[in-house]
Amino acid sequence: MNFGDFVRWRHARGALVVQPRMGFAAPTLMRAGLLATRQADAATVGTITLDSYTRVGDLDAAGHALRQGIALNGYPIVNHPVDTTRAVLDGVLAEDFPVQVRHGSARPLDIFAALIRAGLHATEGGPVSYCLPYGRTPLAESVANWAAACELLLTTRQDGVEPHLETFGGCMLGQLCPPSELVAISVLEALFFHRIGLRSISVSYAQQTNPAQDLEAVTALRRLCAELLPGADTHVVVYAYMGLAPRTPAGARRLFAEAVRLAVAGGAQRLIVKTVAEAYRIPTIAENVAALEHAAATARAIPRPAAPAASGGQVYREARAIVEAVLDGAPDLGRAIVLAFRRGLLDVPYCIHPDNAGRSRSHLDEDGTLRWTRLGNLPLGGLAELRRRDPVGSTELLSALSYTQRTFDAPHLKEV
Repeated sequence: MNFGDFVRWRHARGALVVQPRMGFAAPTLMRAGLLATRQADAATVGTITLDSYTRVGDLDAAGHALRQGIALNGYPIVNHPVDTTRAVLDGVLAEDFPVQVRHGSARPLDIFAALIRAGLHATEGGPVSYCLPYGRTPLAESVANWAAACELLLTTRQDGVEPHLETFGGCMLGQLCPPSELVAISVLEALFFHRIGLRSISVSYAQQTNPAQDLEAVTALRRLCAELLPGADTHVVVYAYMGLAPRTPAGARRLFAEAVRLAVAGGAQRLIVKTVAEAYRIPTIAENVAALEHAAATARAIPRPAAPAASGGQVYREARAIVEAVLDGAPDLGRAIVLAFRRGLLDVPYCIHPDNAGRSRSHLDEDGTLRWTRLGNLPLGGLAELRRRDPVGSTELLSALSYTQRTFDAPHLKEV
């Protein structure tokens, strides 16, 4: 049973699979985190999140940190000997507890090679979503790197394993990108993986600032995958809010309970959780387990809809238009994605990467709905309603970035 099979199996039995974003440099601590995740009162999968040096390919710096005892913000899988990582996983990784490697790299080949050597075959990312927000690697280079990494991941089939790859496209920048473009990029990355040969794929969407719009987005994501990836084994993963987290524990719990409700109502099979410590520091193992169990308990208390919504509304219409415009650009999807950014058919608001046109803009309505303010060359003319055209100033932008934090903290500020 591979990663995708396990998630579908647990979901078919009524469970929302929950997952932390946990990563520790010390092998003993990483193993303890995985064991605690497995033993939590929830349907869980494990996570090994890598450190920032490994993410950008600075393996010398990662090695220096390990030798000198300098703290790292994740597990340096390339620098640790393969036997060390196998020992971390021994007796933990199992049919009923798959483990995914999370990394954030536009140059993932060494990471993929290391995880395969360790006996792992589930990871995540994408040529767009792990390029534009995280550095200045040229997009064309990231596309080539990711194509090579996908080919390498496919070699695990020689051992009778079906590898699994998750898009990160639905989480671009964490916030302030209208959902239609998040959905479009997630679907395009899934198509990119599938055309290379991957069959087990999950598609991501990060909770934003309006529950009704978020539900449209998750519905649109499911619908587009059904239409464009009928031959793939896909599932939807929702990420709890990735922007400024509430500072109060009660506010954080309310926000993350909303993420659970979104996942259940939208028919998602998996949820990446956040903890009450997110506003301050990297969470402990105990805080991660508490978040997993809170999410699972919340999910169990919510009646699952007989049939999730099927339309996707405005988000679906816009996302479909973006995907079709990109696919029309070139027969090779990797080249089509590069051309789409060059032409502004894909253009992420407020993203300063050199390959992003930077002509689109968005704003938050009073109810938290994300709307386009300026389209640039996005193929949404006649589809997207521009309710305002005046530019978003720095004060409004900063206010938008803290909207969720303020909204969910307001009833609980005495806790701070």
